[in-house]
Amino acid sequence: MALSDLPLRVVLYEGSGAAAVAPEDRFAAISALLERGFGVTRAGAERPVAPADTSPLLVVGRWQDSPPAADSAQRLRWGQLDSATVADQAEAARAEFAAPAPGGWAWTDLPGGVPDADDTAGALLALRCLGEPDRATIEAAAAGVNWLLGLQNRDGGIPTFCRGWGTLPFDRSTPELTAHALRSWRAWLDELPPELEERTRAAMRRALEFLEMCQRTDGAWLPLWFGNEAASEQENPVYGTAQVLIALASEPTAEVLRERGRKFLRFQQNPDGGWGGAVGTLSTVEETSLALEALAEDSEAAATVEQGSEWLIAAMESGQWQRPAPIGLYFARLWYFERLYPLVFAVSALGRLISKRS
Repeated sequence: MALSDLPLRVVLYEGSGAAAVAPEDRFAAISALLERGFGVTRAGAERPVAPADTSPLLVVGRWQDSPPAADSAQRLRWGQLDSATVADQAEAARAEFAAPAPGGWAWTDLPGGVPDADDTAGALLALRCLGEPDRATIEAAAAGVNWLLGLQNRDGGIPTFCRGWGTLPFDRSTPELTAHALRSWRAWLDELPPELEERTRAAMRRALEFLEMCQRTDGAWLPLWFGNEAASEQENPVYGTAQVLIALASEPTAEVLRERGRKFLRFQQNPDGGWGGAVGTLSTVEETSLALEALAEDSEAAATVEQGSEWLIAAMESGQWQRPAPIGLYFARLWYFERLYPLVFAVSALGRLISKRS
């Protein structure tokens, strides 16, 4: 999959040259497609067949003669509108065009958004926090879990956009994304169908093996997409280690990995009580929040957590959370910040600490 690849779109065409479709048949066809996670558009003679973007298309209808004309530049396949087979036709078209499987979430709902591991894991965790899931939510979550399973690399790690050989940032397994996927899989285990649950548990074991393999000898994990300009090699071991530890908090077989990671994180605390990307770098709301959440369950870090909590509360009260730090690292060493990171990370950390004390 290339970064320009877009998901398959299915168009139900009922315009000139196609017979009308009974409402019950239309409903059955749309339901079959949505259950498989495909995007569906209904079009008639008054609308163009193709959407504004360059998504591959499967156009289905009950054709009277030949199907209507379409732009030859579009990746296009014609099919018959048959509710019993339309989902299989979509799967065949998706494979033909090498389009990404449905189920993942992109960073945006606008055309051009490409599904990725981080946003898919985040969406799955968000859905799990929104109360008791209904059937539609469980089905959407299962599709997301399945999409992440298909992304897992041979080494057991999770890449950003696509499986590969680890030679490019797009397909390289990275610990922070693997940890995020691990959290999202565990969150939905009890709601998955038996076969999917079994596959997910196997994937989780492989993910843990990957995290064991890539943990540094000092206990740290290095993220791919986050850094710190003031740290050695502009890396951010505090961010990577904290994100992995948060995911490992509920993993019963990861005690050794947890203890090594926690020990590293405790020694990265600055004298002022906060954390930066590494010891000796400027303390930030983002990195301090993540470190505190990661150490919340560490029985040996009580004094460390107390000092860090005091730093974070003071930073929040002074308005420092409104000045985000550039810890995001994009292609070509492009640094960026996200305005919501300080607020989201701080609320999550403080909430975890409050719940532990209550």
